[in-house]
Amino acid sequence: MTGKSLQIGLGDFDARLRIYVANPPPIPEIIALHTIQPLVAGQVQAIGQQCGNGWRKVFNVYSKLVFALPPTFPIVRDEYHRWQDWRDNCLLQSGSCCALLFSPPDLTRLTDNEGRPVIHIIAGRQHARALIDDNQLHSQLVWLNGELALDAAQHLLVCPYLDYRQLNNEKIAKVSALLTPLLS
Repeated sequence: MTGKSLQIGLGDFDARLRIYVANPPPIPEIIALHTIQPLVAGQVQAIGQQCGNGWRKVFNVYSKLVFALPPTFPIVRDEYHRWQDWRDNCLLQSGSCCALLFSPPDLTRLTDNEGRPVIHIIAGRQHARALIDDNQLHSQLVWLNGELALDAAQHLLVCPYLDYRQLNNEKIAKVSALLTPLLS
């Protein structure tokens, strides 16, 4: 976006990793959000149970991606050695440094309140193209292949949707490698 935009979604308001998806979980309280709402322990599991396997996959892949990032990304690795434990106890909570957003990216936000880089990821090529077509994304994306695009100046990456089949472990490693230089 060229101007300040309202961010809507789940997670840490000052998130350093912001993943944008086209639609929120089909829960009235989440659909009605007008800001970023942190989750509390147990809510990731509750949303997965209420909304089905697709949302469980989103949370699992998000957590696996965070765990694939370099140790400079602050995810309390000393306390959580497995992505599953981190997902269940930290993902999208206040202080997690992560957000799952349902609004267009605010690319004016390149650093957090402490001056550390903020990374923006659009999950899904179709979602990115819809944002461009709707004039909600102004970026100089360079398509690296049919699934990945990067605008390093805006800390923006387009990757496959957060699903095991689309963003498997090999692709998660590739995404992590692309993000690593942006995190420093």
